[in-house]
Amino acid sequence: MRNLIFLLFIVVLGVSCVPNRKIVYLQKGNELKEEFPKDTVIRIYNLDNYEYRLQPEDIISVRFKSLTLDEFDIFSDQEIVGGGNFNSQILGGYLVDKDGNVGFPELGKVKVAGLTLHETQEKLQKMVEAYLEQPSVKVRLLNFRVTVLGEVNAEGTVNTFNNRMTIMEAIGQAGGLGELADRSNVKVIRQGNGMSEIIYVNLLDESLMNSTYFFAHQNDIIIVPPLKQRPFRRYFGQNLSIFVSSLSVLLLTITLITN
Repeated sequence: MRNLIFLLFIVVLGVSCVPNRKIVYLQKGNELKEEFPKDTVIRIYNLDNYEYRLQPEDIISVRFKSLTLDEFDIFSDQEIVGGGNFNSQILGGYLVDKDGNVGFPELGKVKVAGLTLHETQEKLQKMVEAYLEQPSVKVRLLNFRVTVLGEVNAEGTVNTFNNRMTIMEAIGQAGGLGELADRSNVKVIRQGNGMSEIIYVNLLDESLMNSTYFFAHQNDIIIVPPLKQRPFRRYFGQNLSIFVSSLSVLLLTITLITN
């Protein structure tokens, strides 16, 4: 009888626990079992030199500055610097059209698709030198977005001004992963040039930081699957615990009566 109760207890414990090795992000080797000196650099990774390149449907802010007096500055009323909340800044930005161009009243259509933000700044700055004294141009992406679905605490689309956001940061802005998320098998759908790429990444493996997929790209869709324990844990785990507890009490009572 005692063996049966013990066996039931082991079953409940087995379906209720998720080991740390399936939860802790960016592991390397057996470091979960090791002690490391504090305030010391353990490893160094060279991150991918990723720079976002503009594409159609992007919305950018463009700010022109110069020594030219405002009354002679034909770009002074075109300073889209963004103020207020995220949505108001997007509404005030410049849309990159389907051909990859941005339209300016004085400059006409300017091709920016395929350029980094820095390259776009340099291109616009050279173009306005004929109109402004010592001009400078600041370009910023306003609608960088990533959609996060699955076993996260807040599914949805993450909007940010940070075009060097990592996959980890995107998931963090979606409220982080749930306890029953499979961190080792996260699907990333990457869209661009009329195609969709499917990539699987392992958030448990520290080597992800060396991967070209460590950084999120515009319009990425990140799908986090559940662990195999999820259906049992979610729908049966709690009831099984109650059942086993009740059965244990019943068996103990029967044992006491029969003895």
